[in-house]
Amino acid sequence: MRLLVLAVLSVALMVVDARLEVLKPVRSQMGLVVAPFYWVAGLPVRLWDAVTEQFNSRSELLAENEKLKAEALLMQRRLQKLAALTEQNVRLRELLNSAALVDEKVLVSELIGVDPNPFTHRIIIDKGSRDGVFLGQPVLDARGLMGQVVEVMPYSSRVLLLTDTTHSIPVQVNRNGLRAIASGTGNPERLELRHVADTADIKEGDLLVSSGLDQRFPAGYPVATVKEVIHDSGQPFAIVRAVPTAALNRSRYMLLVFSDQRTPEQRASDSAEAEARAEQDQQRAGQAAETEPGEAPTAGDAVQAGEAPQQAPAQPQAPSTSSNQPGGAQ
Repeated sequence: MRLLVLAVLSVALMVVDARLEVLKPVRSQMGLVVAPFYWVAGLPVRLWDAVTEQFNSRSELLAENEKLKAEALLMQRRLQKLAALTEQNVRLRELLNSAALVDEKVLVSELIGVDPNPFTHRIIIDKGSRDGVFLGQPVLDARGLMGQVVEVMPYSSRVLLLTDTTHSIPVQVNRNGLRAIASGTGNPERLELRHVADTADIKEGDLLVSSGLDQRFPAGYPVATVKEVIHDSGQPFAIVRAVPTAALNRSRYMLLVFSDQRTPEQRASDSAEAEARAEQDQQRAGQAAETEPGEAPTAGDAVQAGEAPQQAPAQPQAPSTSSNQPGGAQ
């Protein structure tokens, strides 16, 4: 019975609330009363959502942090590669500029190995007999001479550096032409000049270049710079130490020089032939200048100049006129 009464009362209140505005103030006041209950009822849901969002945000931040770290690492690797490529480009440009200053034919090669023996200064390059490399061929980088080829293989070669203890090269002081022998010391940054008189005109900062007296290294290539000169009045020879101009322990690209392999007789013969051709050219130029513009050269001149005489083209004959023809000239 109570349930029925409550049901009827509920239906009546809903009808009155829907049709009339009498219960609107009551509904407003009831809203103020039940609002705290709504907030308390929704609190667990809100707490769960906040905790879930917090963990999700932390996971997303950690994942994003790891992703950014990986991207930063990749960018650093690319930056290092770019720096290496930039340095390589600079070295290649320096090498090309040095090759432009070399009169002989050159071949660019790359370092592919270093002799592991610490008492031997030798390197391996990627050019061999298939590329025309030969024993004793000079090797230089963008700054100066590095050494010579001592072993040739089909696709690679072994180069003995200037600083090896078994290597020596004749040099001369670029300032005054003083000749000496520069020998390796086993130190990649030092050469010594042997048997230099104590009174010789040599001083710190002098540039040493190859003299070419060994008939192996072309003359005029930078070899080293004098770093120290020690004079001892009690010794006949001075102690002269020099620093190689080439970056022996840093250069990766180098040049193989193909110098002129002709004998002195062949050079003299080629020089005489060149002079004879030059004299013939001068004679022809003089004969052409003596010929007047309106005068055609004779057959003899053409033969002397090395050209076949040409016949002048036949001129067309003008028709003859007589007094018997009408309109003819009298």
